[in-house]
This record gives sequence, C-alpha cells and structure tokens, in this order.
Amino acid sequence: MPQNIDSILDAAEQQQASDVFLQEDEVPRLKINEQIVVLGEEPMSLAHMTAFWQACGANTEGETDRDSGFISRTHTRYRVNLHRTMGRLGAVLRRIKTSVPALKTLGAPEWLLTRWGAREHGLILVTGPTGSGKSTTIAALLQWMNDNLARHVVTIEDPVEYQFASNRCHFTQRQVGRDTGAFATGLRSALRQAPDVIFLGEIRDYETALTALQASETGHLVLSTMHSERVADTMERYLNLFPADDAKHGVTLLANQLSGVMCQKLVESTDGGLHLLVEHVENAGAMRDWIARRELQNIDQYIARGSDPSAVSFLQSTLKALQAKIITEATAMASVSNEAELRRAMRGIG
Repeated sequence: MPQNIDSILDAAEQQQASDVFLQEDEVPRLKINEQIVVLGEEPMSLAHMTAFWQACGANTEGETDRDSGFISRTHTRYRVNLHRTMGRLGAVLRRIKTSVPALKTLGAPEWLLTRWGAREHGLILVTGPTGSGKSTTIAALLQWMNDNLARHVVTIEDPVEYQFASNRCHFTQRQVGRDTGAFATGLRSALRQAPDVIFLGEIRDYETALTALQASETGHLVLSTMHSERVADTMERYLNLFPADDAKHGVTLLANQLSGVMCQKLVESTDGGLHLLVEHVENAGAMRDWIARRELQNIDQYIARGSDPSAVSFLQSTLKALQAKIITEATAMASVSNEAELRRAMRGIG
C-alpha cells in the first residue's frame, strides 16, 4: 500500500529527520544526521502526492514550482518546496525546529557571540551552507538577549522558523510573503517600528546589503546570514553585492559597521551525532583597515596565526575537535580544504 504523508512525517519526527524527500512512484527518503535513508518499501502514489500538493495550496494541473509550508498532525512545522521531476510530482520538506537551544550547548563561542549581541549597533553575520545551523545559532543568540536584555527585536524571515515568546525582549516576527513583500521591504519597514535589534533571514541582494549597513550605522544591531563558507569569502561576497559605482561606499560601511563574522559547518561526530566547526573573526583594530583597503588576504593570514581567540580558522577548530576525539581523522580530513595543512598541524608544525 502506498505511504501517506501522516505516517511519513510521524516516522520523520520519531527519527529526528531534518528533511523529507517525496517523489511520485518513488520510496520516501529522510535525511538524518546528514545521511539519506530510505523509509519503508512502498512508493508514493500519484493520489497521495496530488493530495499533498493541494494541502500546500498548489494546483497540480498548472504549477511546476511552489514554496509553501505544512503543519503535521503532531503540529510540527515544515518548510516545503514543491516541484516536478521528469514530469512527476515531487516535494522536499525541511523540519522547522521550534525549541530554541541554549547558546552554550551549540559548540559556538558563547563568550564572543554574546559580546557582539550585547552591543547597541553593528552587523553580525552567521554564514555557511544550507543545513549548517545558521538559523539555530542566531535563534539561540536572540533567546540569550530575550533572557538578559530589554530590547525590541524585529525578525524578517522566509519562513519564520523559531517563534519567540517575549520575555525581557519584545518580539515582532514577520514572514516574507505573508507579512511583508520581500526582505528589503520588510527591513525598510522595520526601521519605522522602533527596533533595537533586527534579524534579517538572509542578505542576497544590493538593496538589502546596503539597508542592513545603514541600519547598523543609525544605531541598530542587525543579524543576518549568508551562504558563504569562509570569513574572507563572506566579506568578498558582501562587497560584490554593491555595484561598481557604489563599491567604495559599501567598503567604508562594512569596515565601520561589521561587528564580526561566524562561519559554520556541521560534521559527523564519533557518537553518531553532529559537531559544529566554526571559523570566526571580530572586526577590530587592523581588521577594519584591511576591510577598508579590501586586503582580504591579510584577514586570512591573521586568522591562520591562531594568536587571537576572537579569530579562529576552520583548521584550528577541526584540529581541536580531532584532538579531543570528538571527530575521526577521516571526518577531519574531509572537512578541511587542505589535508596536507591539517597533517602538518597534527604534527605541531605551524
């Protein structure tokens, strides 16, 4: 008998799957700790896929792609992408976590993130590939603010993932497509809502990049994400969003308003779970001058020295996890861009 969406999502929730993959005439698959596993033996029928598309508000006769949302019978929320593959109906569901973890449990440097988060203005960027825990890190930092600071926090997300209950902070959460038309529109509107902190789900275009820096310049703390892998890459990608005739302005704003960059990746740990590797830097001192002169190679070299606890490379983070036996040597080698460099570091060679 073909599988139905309720039984599939029940299994996904029991196994703590991050993603669910559905295709007409294919057996469902789950992503668990970054591994794809097959769920059962029965394929999804056209009837069940059609019903799911319709439950997400899509028309199977005319539409080929749609982003939507779905709430399971156990009230778990999912971000959904509906699509066609070789003419067949498909869907990918990403589970939206609703329980905000404590910042100290994530493996990110709590002392550094809270130092950035306690500031009254500036831009904090948390970056990494999809599924690297960017939203979770920011949510944990916002919850730390909620427990420790009295602020008005405005979030602009697509979709809203973690929902916050106002404690010391007051939260205004807005979803793109439902509460505001676009990130840039929501950000401009947020500046008229007396915010202290603005969380912008992602920076992906010039208007949003510029407005985020201008908001920081006018006394707001802005947090956002980007899909960049390294600290210097993040700064380069950010500056590349500015057109040539405004590039100098962008460089000046970023040099002056950036608080810091935290890059993340999740790797398999020896206990079968996931471990967070980080690369980060705080924008202070010579860092501002290097950004202003766009000498980003100097930033990479500074991080690589390992002499500043606020500037840590992925290599250093990986070596620390390997020495603590949190990850295997094979995982460590797969996670770095230069295996020879890691082997030298393992032997204590700088």
